[in-house]
Formats: sequence, structure tokens, C-alpha cells
Amino acid sequence: MAIFQAQSLLLLLLSLFFFPALHATSFSYCDKRLDPVKVTGVKISPDPVVSGEAATFKILGSTGEDISGGKVVIRVSYFGIPVHTETHDLCEKTACPIAPGSFVISHSQTLPSFTPPGTYTLKMTINDKNGGRLTCISFKFKITIGSAVFAS
Repeated sequence: MAIFQAQSLLLLLLSLFFFPALHATSFSYCDKRLDPVKVTGVKISPDPVVSGEAATFKILGSTGEDISGGKVVIRVSYFGIPVHTETHDLCEKTACPIAPGSFVISHSQTLPSFTPPGTYTLKMTINDKNGGRLTCISFKFKITIGSAVFAS
């Protein structure tokens, strides 16, 4: 009986740790008062992300003004603890100029093979060329264990 209870407790703990994340298409605005840039979707491949392998995050959106010269700030956190931050000129990640209309911002990254599995939050802020915030979104994504973790 005690072995069964121990196994049940272990399975419960593992299921909580590996609880599936919200799909990457579920995003929320950090500040709903910002209008110049609208985000229409988020795509991640692969989904879930595998530690030790390349992942691509694509932010789909539209803008009513030219946002060339702006910057995108990407912050990744794990249980609220920041684990990665980087800043890029918008023209590094998309074709310029980013004129009024629809756009895709693509961010690719290879995660270290020792990245712990779990649910992460990616928060992306788009600023104009003067540093003013145009939009900010956040979404959750899941990282699973890659084969590199078990390599000897």
C-alpha cells in the first residue's frame, strides 16, 4: 500500500511539472492602451520547443504607421525568474521598411541542452525609434527534454 501511495504521489508531482502550457497562439497584451501596433497571432515551431534544438517564434501583426528604426525587446522568464533578454533593431528580424500593413517578426534561437523542461513566458515589447512603446505582448510556451540532455 505504501509503495502504491509513493508511486501515485510521484506521478502527481511529475504531471504538475510537465503540465501542458497554453498554446502559443494564446497571447495577451501587456498594455491594452497601446494602438500603433496590433498583434494578430503568434506561431512557434516546433511546438513544444525542444531543449538543445532550434526554435522559431513568429509574431504576426499589423501597423497603421511605419515602424522602421524601432526595436524589439524579448524577455523569457521561468516561473517569473528572467532567464533570457535580448534587444534587436526591427530591421534585423524583418524586411525594412516596416510600412503600414501586416508584418511578421521572426525570432530564432537554439536553447541550451540543459534548459529545464516546463512552461516559460515570452514577453515581447516593440518600441519606436524614439524609445516609445508601441505594443507589448506575452505568451506561454512549453519546453520539453531534448535528446541532448541524455547524451553521455
